[in-house]
Amino acid sequence: MERIGNEAGAVTADRLAEKLKAGGQGTAPDAIGHRVVHGMLHSQPERVSAVLLTELRSIAPLDPEHLPREIELIEAMQRQYPNVPQVACFDTAFHRSMPPEATLLPIPRRYAAKGVQRYGFHGLSYTFLMQELARLGDGAAAQGRVILAHLGSGASLAAVLNGRSIDTSMGFTPAAGLVMGTRSGDLDPGLAGYLMNCEAMNAAQFQTMVNDKSGLIGISETSADVRDLLDRETTDSRAREAIAIFCYQAKKWIGAYTAALGGLDTLVFAGGIGENAAAVRRRICDGLQCIGIELDEARNAEHAACISSGRVVVRVIRTDEESVIANLTAQCVGMSTEE
Repeated sequence: MERIGNEAGAVTADRLAEKLKAGGQGTAPDAIGHRVVHGMLHSQPERVSAVLLTELRSIAPLDPEHLPREIELIEAMQRQYPNVPQVACFDTAFHRSMPPEATLLPIPRRYAAKGVQRYGFHGLSYTFLMQELARLGDGAAAQGRVILAHLGSGASLAAVLNGRSIDTSMGFTPAAGLVMGTRSGDLDPGLAGYLMNCEAMNAAQFQTMVNDKSGLIGISETSADVRDLLDRETTDSRAREAIAIFCYQAKKWIGAYTAALGGLDTLVFAGGIGENAAAVRRRICDGLQCIGIELDEARNAEHAACISSGRVVVRVIRTDEESVIANLTAQCVGMSTEE
């Protein structure tokens, strides 16, 4: 099965569909797989149907950053390839194993019946990382305590016990949890009321602020890119504080999830920051010797596959969500996954 990567935001859905068709020299693909960020209660990939599209449109307000473009791309592919099966692979599915204490929100219970709960995201990345741990022979993948840290422009952590997700930092939407490139992460809920009363901010403006103008870009006022902030931190206190907050929060989540797991066997760094920013990995792990995390400084600087020298195994794994989507799509439509 051929895999074709794309960024839906970089080109219109119709142009992307046309580009794909031209690249195939008139040959239609056997199947088309999509990353769908929010799948609510779906626990498995699903073939796209009119019913599924109606459902996705109804929940688009939960993830205005991703779902509208994902739906647009599915519809564009339907126009170009009306007879080709399409499969939705849900980023939330990995976390459907979380227990009620990790999914229920402490608000009136009637909202849970309407689907208002913690879902978690980055599940396709986490699926790949767990598969890769198993391939590497890490016994914690099947029987052990693992923390996965997908650190990129969007960032989250997940606690995995005996191969099943028991908690994750993102919640009802991808804006929750750890501070990110442009997203705020967790905030005091009273902040919304304060800004509405004192700044005349409406709901749409608040959504824009927490999704597009907060996080590292909001704190630093210069960049959402960790590489830029690391370059500037010696001369710009705002850049230094942005990096410090990011590392401090990631460290707190690791400590919390170690407690939730009853200990820790393996920590995995992935994503653009997790895979490439040795300084960030070092600062996150600094002080975590109390839970068995110690880094080998030389191996960390080299971005080696295993960077630990202590009891807890610390790995750097380059994630591959596309391969997961390709394999799930092939399985869903009954195809071979061989290239």
